[in-house]
Amino acid sequence: MNAELPDVSIYDIAQIQSPLAWVGMQGIDLPLAVVESGYDRILHARIDAHVNLPRPETKGIHMSRLYRLLDILSEGDGLAPAKLRLLLESMIESHADCGSSNARLRIAFDLLVRRSALVTDGLSGWKSYPVQLEVSVIDGSFSGRVEVRVTYSSTCPCSAALSRQVVEQGFRDAFAGKEAVTPDEVATWLSINASQATPHSQRSEAHVSLEVAADASDFGLLDLIDRIENAVKTPVQTAVKRSDEQAFAVLNGQNLMFVEDAARRIEAALYDQMHLSVYVRHIESLHPHDAVAYALPNRPVSEMASRQIADEVKLQDS
Repeated sequence: MNAELPDVSIYDIAQIQSPLAWVGMQGIDLPLAVVESGYDRILHARIDAHVNLPRPETKGIHMSRLYRLLDILSEGDGLAPAKLRLLLESMIESHADCGSSNARLRIAFDLLVRRSALVTDGLSGWKSYPVQLEVSVIDGSFSGRVEVRVTYSSTCPCSAALSRQVVEQGFRDAFAGKEAVTPDEVATWLSINASQATPHSQRSEAHVSLEVAADASDFGLLDLIDRIENAVKTPVQTAVKRSDEQAFAVLNGQNLMFVEDAARRIEAALYDQMHLSVYVRHIESLHPHDAVAYALPNRPVSEMASRQIADEVKLQDS
């Protein structure tokens, strides 16, 4: 039946003739199979799919061809660079009559992971990690990049020092003139006055992107997220009881960090990744503006130097 229907994208000639870098669709809703490291789920994804249109006289591409090819994303054994490369090559092949030689995909979704509480056995909750994948085949060459966003807590070292000074001065004032103070007296005073001043903390975000090898078995999403959370040490929690909240407070107190510290920690923890880019945002509770830091992308750091940076971070933490 379709053979009898007109297709102006084939038979009409563009009135203004010029090649176009990318043409396609944006914001396509699709189920997405993610399988890696024991993780196996179907997630809701938003897809952007484009091919180039190099022939200036061609009026338009075939959107429906691209749309139907995307079904492969919800089938089989999940995402992998090789699978996406095949999809991109199929997109190009489907538009051979348009002269297309390039294709690209942007895939955005939230990776849902169950996380255990810090202390309470058997207690856990779901945590969402926004992910974006960008893959392309341009002139036969494949490139892939993954970006994840990890949320954590950051406690300001400056406000911690100022808070300690207030508590110290309060203690000196309370026991001025006394030659000796018993442990019980100290404990009682601290239980009432130790929070005369408290450091300010804020929810914070790490946006980390890196290049993915074409022959990788998967995108390593869970491993990447775990390495970022282990670097900052204070990822936000899901289900908690009071003991877990106390443990989280201890983690914050033991890992005071400026936005610069967080960016350097993450960069050091991911020293072995290709074309790493780190952007860190601390959503300030003291100010109406945010504090941000960017690690230098593509910085030529040797493996030995990177390991030294990582060891320095460990020493500071201990």
